[in-house]
Amino acid sequence: MNPLISSPRVPAWVRPRPVDTRRALERHDDKIARVVRQLRAHTSGRPVSFLKKAVSHQVPKRDDKRYTDDKIDLRDLDEIIEIDPHGRTCTAEPGVTFTELVRRTLPWGLVPIVVPELRTITVGGAVSGCSLESMSFRYGGFHDTCVEYEVITAKGDVLKCTPDNENWLVFQMMHGSFGTLGVLSKLKFKLVPAKPYVRMTYDHFRSLSQYKAAIHRHFVAKDVDFMDGIIHSPTHYVLSLGRFIDEVPYTNRYDWMKIYFKSTAERREDYLRTPDYFFRYDNGVTNVHPKSAVGRLLFGRFMHSNELLRLASTLRHLLPANKPEVTVDLFIPFSKVDDFMGWYEKTLGHYPLWCVPYRRVRDYEWIADGYFRGLKDELFLDIAIYGMKQQGGRNHYKELEAELLEVQGLKTLISYNYYDEDVFWRIWNKPNYDAVKRVVDPDNVFRDLYVKMCRVSRGLDS
Repeated sequence: MNPLISSPRVPAWVRPRPVDTRRALERHDDKIARVVRQLRAHTSGRPVSFLKKAVSHQVPKRDDKRYTDDKIDLRDLDEIIEIDPHGRTCTAEPGVTFTELVRRTLPWGLVPIVVPELRTITVGGAVSGCSLESMSFRYGGFHDTCVEYEVITAKGDVLKCTPDNENWLVFQMMHGSFGTLGVLSKLKFKLVPAKPYVRMTYDHFRSLSQYKAAIHRHFVAKDVDFMDGIIHSPTHYVLSLGRFIDEVPYTNRYDWMKIYFKSTAERREDYLRTPDYFFRYDNGVTNVHPKSAVGRLLFGRFMHSNELLRLASTLRHLLPANKPEVTVDLFIPFSKVDDFMGWYEKTLGHYPLWCVPYRRVRDYEWIADGYFRGLKDELFLDIAIYGMKQQGGRNHYKELEAELLEVQGLKTLISYNYYDEDVFWRIWNKPNYDAVKRVVDPDNVFRDLYVKMCRVSRGLDS
């Protein structure tokens, strides 16, 4: 019997709930049949995107043309199909949120290996949007923990995709595809042993060189379960290290008045319930709303990421037409972090920054051949910028994109993207993308990745 379930010390909030896999699969088959009928009935020639139950975790954009697309309804694809505690895997539909996953897998002494920081990120969104978190120094991104995808093509064909079957390239290219390579309708992914609580320690450093040395030391030793950090300023670096434990002297939560990233500037130690650890940033990573203590007292309990993103999407016409705030994730090769941070401090200088060490598990098929030529780094540092205001007549997004080319870095496409098309396809792998597109969407119903993420999302013609 699982020790987490059988122990007399197990907390009351950890309660197992079985999954009726046979009936879940029957329901899933019915849902897939409905999606297939929708796709085959679409004859308008207009672009298609997906209608989902969960709010999008892409940065809301005022003029995004996708709001007026024809929609394929995926709202009922939100069920856990199987939890296999012996094989340590879970099979789920793409609309399942990570908060639901943690709630359902933790009673078995297991959790997803990579749990993104916001409660209502979905497993499908984590694949298509390249999600990572504080286990990424060991395992890479969420996609790297997946072993099988079910993909529905624009023509209504259903493909089983694994890393080693005939659809292996479809499997790999779903990562970072943002809904342009078919409907990801089912996922199977690995789980990792877990305990009810997490003990946090916070190491403070005065220089980037000390900070990097500590990150690399833990990366090599693998002596912690979790590692991320906050750069509060060029002279205050905090490395947040977490370990699963069974018992704690107290617990903290950061879902109302308390702000997690600010706590790391002062604390040396902390204890959290495992679910509260995973979603400690949910009311804002380093850009918390409401900002004032009074605002958080009155509204903070109800204004988490889900509510804020839904509100921003609903009121998107009130967003600035020009100079949107910068919210972006940047992946920097560890050997180039000094160069990038030197440029960043001199050119932009916005703090705090969230940092997540990221293991280079493999060179993803969506990265252009040769982009990493000569780069031997096994470790990258994800640097996340939240809520940076643009100054003067400059475009900070374009400045960051240019500097990333200099240091062989990457960015996710969840925010504003200003790449010229030829530059974009020097980074993203067009031959691989086109090869999969011919299989899953030969008539370009779901749009091209560059057009969707760099033009249409900004209200530009395709």
